[in-house]
Amino acid sequence: MQEQRQQPSLSLIDGNYLLYGDWTTAYLKQWLDLQPSIAAYSKELKIVTLAMDTNGAMAFLHIFGKQASNWPEGLTPTQQQLLRLVLKEGEESIPEPKSPNWLADLGFRFSQFWGHANQLLNFIGQLFTAFYTLLCNPRQFKPKLLFDVIQRDGLHAVPIIALLAFLLGAVIAWQGGLQLKTYGANVFIVELVALTHLRELGPLITAILVAGRSGSAYAAQLATMNINQEILALRSLGQNPFDWLILPKLLGLIITLPLLTLLADLTGLLGGSLVAHLQLEISPTLFWQRLSQEVSVSHFFIGMIKAPVFAIVIVSVGCMQGMLASGGADAVGERTTRSVVQAIFLVIIIDAVFSVIFSNTGW
Repeated sequence: MQEQRQQPSLSLIDGNYLLYGDWTTAYLKQWLDLQPSIAAYSKELKIVTLAMDTNGAMAFLHIFGKQASNWPEGLTPTQQQLLRLVLKEGEESIPEPKSPNWLADLGFRFSQFWGHANQLLNFIGQLFTAFYTLLCNPRQFKPKLLFDVIQRDGLHAVPIIALLAFLLGAVIAWQGGLQLKTYGANVFIVELVALTHLRELGPLITAILVAGRSGSAYAAQLATMNINQEILALRSLGQNPFDWLILPKLLGLIITLPLLTLLADLTGLLGGSLVAHLQLEISPTLFWQRLSQEVSVSHFFIGMIKAPVFAIVIVSVGCMQGMLASGGADAVGERTTRSVVQAIFLVIIIDAVFSVIFSNTGW
């Protein structure tokens, strides 16, 4: 009889619903299975139990609630005391950790920034060391890998860059033309489109698109190889991973990014000339003649100077994030996201530095 009472059960005896069983850890599942039946007769129940532990008390509170008035009859004073103790401990809130003050938070963020900058500088140093070694031993050069980068990151990027640069030039001409038309200065749309696109927007939009398209691919490729220990396998064979995986990307992007910038400049000017013809009645012939007469070729070279620097930044950030990946598949996505964000951030910062330098030197 005692063994039967240890098992959770609900019985109807002499018109009374009796709930038998021990509220212990061994019978938690059985009590939870009986919960729908207990809820149907909760107001008519009487409880018969011999033992109760802490886990059983938590299950009891889960089924009958925290109000003592809802508890069925039959609990011993010791069991009621245990229930109140468990209820009290559960209601006590754990104090939340205090957030650091603004000075500590600033110091923490600065230390993180300094750590990232140190990693990037170390990686760039290793990259240029490998490049110097390649110059001393040109037979180690892998032309096939270079041509693959030029095709994948240069030729295949032509449609998207040409389209976006064309639309960007058209939008600049459209918005600027609305203002110039008000003052009868329609012809100055040529200088507006040419200066903004050749000096700033052409190389900047190209670098941002390449950072999102190619920089993320570099990070994902190297992160996957690093997690699969393929880079470690290269080192075990006596090969430098920089020679096989990073230098071809660097040289390829240094070649292709200026060419893509040139394409962005041409298509952006083409979009601007088309809008100038449709909105301001400036013929394409007049547009290109005024461009050659009023806009100095130095503006074009200012934009082209930025392209190789942007290429070095994109390759360095993307490959560094890939080489730092460790763990599982989540690390690939995390490093890819970091590479895109950091590359675009650095490209914009460097472009601003170039603008300040060129403005102060009168270019």
